[in-house]
Amino acid sequence: MPLVLALLQETAQEGHEAAGGPFSINPGLIIWTLVVFGILLVLLWKLLYPSIVKSVEERERRIQKQLEDAEKANAEAQRLLEEHKKQIAAARNEAQEILAKAKTVSQKERETLLAKAREEYDALLSRARKDIEAEKDKAILALRREAVELSIAAASRVIEANLDTEANRKLVTEFLDSLGKAEKQK
Repeated sequence: MPLVLALLQETAQEGHEAAGGPFSINPGLIIWTLVVFGILLVLLWKLLYPSIVKSVEERERRIQKQLEDAEKANAEAQRLLEEHKKQIAAARNEAQEILAKAKTVSQKERETLLAKAREEYDALLSRARKDIEAEKDKAILALRREAVELSIAAASRVIEANLDTEANRKLVTEFLDSLGKAEKQK
């Protein structure tokens, strides 16, 4: 290589001495330039080109692998997205079913509670009617006794005779009972 450089320098010096200007053609310089360019081209071809090609191929393989990995990741993401969509749809359907069941159960519970309330109301109403009827019977019985007492008191004053009070009571009670029966028949 030092020989080539020395020759180039020598040729360049000769070219400057013989050349008349920058546009003059020097055949010796052209030949040596072509020889140096050819040697440099062969050296680059033998030494650098295989490593450059190898690194470019390696980079191409890495890029291709990254593209394949990205496609796999994209496909996996799409699959997961579809799976999540299906799960969300299933969850919505399940929620709708749960709501429908809850509405049905609440409606049945409401009807049960209303039926129970009606039964309790009817029972309470019939018990109240029985209690009213019993109180009415007691009041009527008390009124009869009072009426008997008053009738006897009035009759004893009218008659001014002392009659047997037990026999009089029995007589008035029978009379009032006959009046009650006659009233019920109407």
